[in-house]
Amino acid sequence: METVRTDEETAGAADAGLLSPVWAAGGDPLGDQAWVAAMLEVELALARAQARLGVVPASALGPVEETIRSRPVEVVRLARLARRSANPVVELVRVLTEAVRRVDPAAAEYVHRGGTSQDVLDSAAMLLAARALDRTDADLVRVADALARLAAEHAGTPMAGRTLTQHAVPITFGLKAAGWLTLVLDAGDRVRRVRESLPAQLGGAAGTLAAYQEYARLAGLDTGGHAAALSAAFSAELGLRDPGTPWHTVRTPMADLGWAVVAVTGGLGKFATDVLGMARTEAAEAAEPGPEGTGASSAMPQKRNPVLATMLVSAARQAPAQALVLGQSLLAEDERSAGGWQSEWQPLREALRLAEGAARTAAELAEGIEVFPGRLLENLRLTGGAVVSERLNAALAPLLGKATAKSLLTEAARRAARPGHTFEDALEASPELAAAAHKFTDGQALSDLLDPANYLGASQELVERVLHRHRTRLSIS
Repeated sequence: METVRTDEETAGAADAGLLSPVWAAGGDPLGDQAWVAAMLEVELALARAQARLGVVPASALGPVEETIRSRPVEVVRLARLARRSANPVVELVRVLTEAVRRVDPAAAEYVHRGGTSQDVLDSAAMLLAARALDRTDADLVRVADALARLAAEHAGTPMAGRTLTQHAVPITFGLKAAGWLTLVLDAGDRVRRVRESLPAQLGGAAGTLAAYQEYARLAGLDTGGHAAALSAAFSAELGLRDPGTPWHTVRTPMADLGWAVVAVTGGLGKFATDVLGMARTEAAEAAEPGPEGTGASSAMPQKRNPVLATMLVSAARQAPAQALVLGQSLLAEDERSAGGWQSEWQPLREALRLAEGAARTAAELAEGIEVFPGRLLENLRLTGGAVVSERLNAALAPLLGKATAKSLLTEAARRAARPGHTFEDALEASPELAAAAHKFTDGQALSDLLDPANYLGASQELVERVLHRHRTRLSIS
């Protein structure tokens, strides 16, 4: 059997999200090309910071910047040659230095001056992470706004609350949407905290900045305070936080990024899980948006699969595994880890892709989801009033005793579950329950007591609390 042939170079370079559709629609701002571009940005930031402090002559900065802007690196070749040193920076610096030398031999001496591979790669990682979190946060705002509208619109729309898959007590759809909104607000808070804390990395070979200081001394500068000044200038060039000290094996930033991603994908995954349940054929309480052909099955013409929610659940299931690797980064040994540092790169990229793709997908789902209040009410009434047996238990306990009331109501619910029976019929069939219920209602119809819409608790008040938090966040931002 013949196999489909692909061009080796293209196959090695392209990752369009074929096997991870949750982020495919947004392109790949975290692909290999983006990483190379970010590493070149770091090299330029270092040269600029050193030029500002007098370590690199102004005459060298132009040729370095001109060469970096031309992107003189072949990504596939760089990836393959990276095996020689177990990281791509060594070959990147060699290629960049040679390219600058062709423009200005003297300027080539000032490329990567005092730098080490980890300074470049870690700073590039934080630069890309910052941009990914900014995009993720923007889409989380869209999700939050859409869910706030849903919560407000349906604050009083009754539906069945379910516990362990079964009808429990009535709630409102607005309360369910407010729960989703709470998760999104929590995730957004975490994303912004982590984004603001992302640090640049500048430490030299073993975190002492010795080579940076030595080049400053050779340039005739006073090295007192030079390390702090260089770190501050370098961080400012990149728009990242100045960490104060190198974090070569102090990997809190990686762990923080991992768990921020879990907060995003997990919160959105809960939203998606509920939508999947509500979109079941037999529930039919909600439906995903989408043009003709969205959610199509390859075999069954009648199906319209909830594909947005499916992608969100997929992302939520994958992200914790990536975060686990990033969390283990904290176990870095010595002043640079062998294998631990290298193990972070791909999981970080995949984690950020998942978070960004999930936020964008969730925005599409939240902004277009269809809710069917009539069907919510129809399903709520499936048990014929048994869904408010908790209310009856509380009401009848003073008349019958708590244990007796619960036992009698349990038996009534069991009888009502048989075909052709209702919960109200079962109550009337029990002399003890019927007498107590009629005494409690004091002449009012028993059906009013059993109406699920009359037992929504503090649902609307709770919705308003979450909406107030959302409004407060909008006023702050």
